[in-house]
Amino acid sequence: MEYRITTKDDIEILMAVRLETIRRVNGLSDDHRFSDELIERSKRYFLEGDQTTVVAEQDGMAVGCASISYIEVMPTLSHPTGKRAHLMNVYTRADYRRKGIARKLVGMLIDEAKEKGITEISLDATDLGRALYESLGFCKSDECMVMNLPK
Repeated sequence: MEYRITTKDDIEILMAVRLETIRRVNGLSDDHRFSDELIERSKRYFLEGDQTTVVAEQDGMAVGCASISYIEVMPTLSHPTGKRAHLMNVYTRADYRRKGIARKLVGMLIDEAKEKGITEISLDATDLGRALYESLGFCKSDECMVMNLPK
């Protein structure tokens, strides 16, 4: 298994894995058609966003990935740098699960975040991923409230 940080040259791999991730997490069919907006904004995120994506490859095929987005907000007492991150797009193909792939990928991103001085990493966990994140030290937070704005 090869683990590596992706580059802009990996855009086709990144998009294929991203769309597969969305399909599986949301129970969509393999022929589901995504909106042009979702596809274009996802490409732009990978190409221009303040993010890092790592991938696991077996025999030249991407079998897992994980992304972290970096954000900076006003500093607080508990986060004096204001540097935070959001982990997302963590996915391992079904036939490669339970082999430590997601753990390795997330660990790579946590290490990078530490090097960048990040003081908090957030994520939105699926039921399938919750045990992994808890074993890595993530905990449920009551500090955040969310408002979903209409489109």
